[in-house]
Amino acid sequence: MNNQPSVPTLDDVARSAGVSTATVSRCLNSPERVVEKTRKRVMRAVEELGYTPNFGARVMAAKRTFTIGAIIPTMENAIFARGLQAFQEALHARGYTLLVASSAYQPKIEEEQIKALVARGADGLLLIGQDRDPAVYDYLRARSVPVLSAWVYMAGGDQPTVGFDNRRSMRALAQQVIDFGHRRIGMISGITQGNDRAAERVAGLRDAMHDNGLDADQVPIIETPYEIENGAVAFQSLMDAPSPPSVVMCGNDVLAVGALRGAREMGLSVPEDVSITGFDDIELARIVTPQITTVHVPHREMGRKAAEALIDMVEKRSAGASVELTASLQIRDSLKDLRAKP
Repeated sequence: MNNQPSVPTLDDVARSAGVSTATVSRCLNSPERVVEKTRKRVMRAVEELGYTPNFGARVMAAKRTFTIGAIIPTMENAIFARGLQAFQEALHARGYTLLVASSAYQPKIEEEQIKALVARGADGLLLIGQDRDPAVYDYLRARSVPVLSAWVYMAGGDQPTVGFDNRRSMRALAQQVIDFGHRRIGMISGITQGNDRAAERVAGLRDAMHDNGLDADQVPIIETPYEIENGAVAFQSLMDAPSPPSVVMCGNDVLAVGALRGAREMGLSVPEDVSITGFDDIELARIVTPQITTVHVPHREMGRKAAEALIDMVEKRSAGASVELTASLQIRDSLKDLRAKP
């Protein structure tokens, strides 16, 4: 005798909610097309019965897997966490599931992951930045897989982007540093090869130097992977120079926290002896002492808008349009105003 409980069906949900099976399907697949009162009744029946939609049937009917792939450069720090969380929340609200992979900033690994996600039926892909082999985009275009890049904004490019202007944002921060009276500027950057975000931030600093008649070629720049320990080592190298900088500008907040650690190990006070700035405005920048002057990146808004744009591309509501967001300066205690009276 089989005492195994029966698995609830779509018909069971429809009977329980007093609606047609078509209405139940719409509630599960296109909830925005069902009035709220009916949708709540159906979803209550789904929960009470423990109904699980037949994923295979849904895929066959829609010719989609309702999965979106995202490949981020790293999971080792919080740079991408907040944006990716908002991205996932927005996908979930539209009935999509997120698959995440990390490339460790290695183009070859990223290409392998792109192909693996496509092979698993990802309806669309979110990538970080634009700087990669054009053959990757050709591969995706040949397979009609929509792709969108985030954390960058490039108007008029071949691929849609949702993000901000890294170069202009760093230029604005560097201008503030210069306005505060700093002339001896050093920089700790991420590795710029294959990373357009890092390269654009270096370019932004150089732009501000040129704008103010300063020699950008005299700015010492150390490139290093995004790790706290690396930031500390790079900072100490800059400060060991015969004429050390009065401010060290970092390519992101992780490196800036590392620089702060390096300063303490050298017995230097921030910002009394040297100023430090970051970029991204992750939580880490606000919980250290002193709090780090940085550029606030609208991570959650970027993640949400990227999800909406990518789903519209998958569902053929849009061919893909770039969206520019605004990054803003956050002036905090780690940056000293040299013009101020002692």
